[in-house]
Amino acid sequence: MAWVVAVVLLAEALGVAMLNWLMGNLVDAQNMSLAGLDPDAMSMSSKIGGVVFGLYFALCALVAVLVAVRDRQPAGLGRVLLVSAAVVHGLLAAVAWALIGRPQFVFMVVMLALIVLLLVTYDGRRGPAATDPQDTKGPDGPESAEESQDTQEPATSPLPPPPTPTTS
Repeated sequence: MAWVVAVVLLAEALGVAMLNWLMGNLVDAQNMSLAGLDPDAMSMSSKIGGVVFGLYFALCALVAVLVAVRDRQPAGLGRVLLVSAAVVHGLLAAVAWALIGRPQFVFMVVMLALIVLLLVTYDGRRGPAATDPQDTKGPDGPESAEESQDTQEPATSPLPPPPTPTTS
């Protein structure tokens, strides 16, 4: 499942970067202006925004690839990146519903669900579990229950015993 998230995030990174680059070129070719802004500044900011968001989604895809390869949950910055990508997809889903249309909304919600599923699915896996040492005699363990009880040390508790009551 992490591989699917990685592939879709990488495709989305390329799509976002290409779409913003195309929009920047259209603004530049049409010499458009919004509220008196310089068309060259609008074109350049659209291209820069596309590259930044493309790199952001590509970095999130890299985190998903690392999760898939290691078969462990993301930690630290990787987890923060995936959570922020889920939030971004939630916000983009709301904008898509209001401005673009239902198919884009469904895509954003599916991406949100995949990222959240990635974060939740690998939540319990924290790497190899340490095993407690076992007191065994030979390959088959203790030979009898009495021998097992005689050789065991008294159990110690990490808590101190309660204070003894005194009569004064």
